[in-house]
Amino acid sequence: MMLLFGAGAFLMRGAGCIINDMWDRDFDRKVERTRERPLASGAIGFAPAMVWLAGQLGLSLLILVQLNWFSIILGASSMGLVVTYPLFKRVTYFPQVILGLVFNWGALLGYAAVRGYVDPFTVIPLYIAGLCWTMVYDTIYAHQDKVDDALIGVKSTALKFGDRTPTILWELSTTMLFALGCSGYMAGLSWPFFAGLGGVGVHLAWQTFAVNLNDPADCYKKFKSNHYLGLLVFLSIVGGTFLAVDETMGDRKETQQTLKANLLRL
Repeated sequence: MMLLFGAGAFLMRGAGCIINDMWDRDFDRKVERTRERPLASGAIGFAPAMVWLAGQLGLSLLILVQLNWFSIILGASSMGLVVTYPLFKRVTYFPQVILGLVFNWGALLGYAAVRGYVDPFTVIPLYIAGLCWTMVYDTIYAHQDKVDDALIGVKSTALKFGDRTPTILWELSTTMLFALGCSGYMAGLSWPFFAGLGGVGVHLAWQTFAVNLNDPADCYKKFKSNHYLGLLVFLSIVGGTFLAVDETMGDRKETQQTLKANLLRL
């Protein structure tokens, strides 16, 4: 299952980049950092890009149909956001929200592929955590191009947040940590997961407050550091799962039942 999802993520990430570059090729020509991208520079034509995109989407579909029907429908339903995401930077200062919804669809799909359904008490907090994390690192990433973006009319949270960026990013980071904690608790993960969240918090604080938002090179460095943050989250989940005990899971199932009962009364 992990191999299937790894391959699917690789292919859909590539397809998403092609779609983004197709929509944005005229904008990319006007931005210093992106003007040499293949479509923007003319190194690759639109037709060959379409062929490559079709190949990646076709292989992704082959992977998707290996899953259960609920997962197939859930996975296919993400395509609208995948295709239209680049348009949002033309009409809203919050395209990073849409990117977060797209990038973290795997939180929903992965659970559904294994269980055949989505447990909202476990998966929705995980999805929210991923959304907040995406907004953190992509806002830092967007600060690289904020001068050019302001001139050509591309919108982003980097322009919207301005000087308030570090404070807002830390608010998003704390929300991410809280949501991860909730998801881990409801999933029955044990102490290594929560210990790992301490390291995640330190890394988030470092990149949020140490980044020089007026230095594109430093923004890119902090953005790239999220590879290590993702690895830390992954290892925390693995450790928390490996040492989980049945008694802990039973207690948390009771908590879920209590929450469900209270929600039904509302």
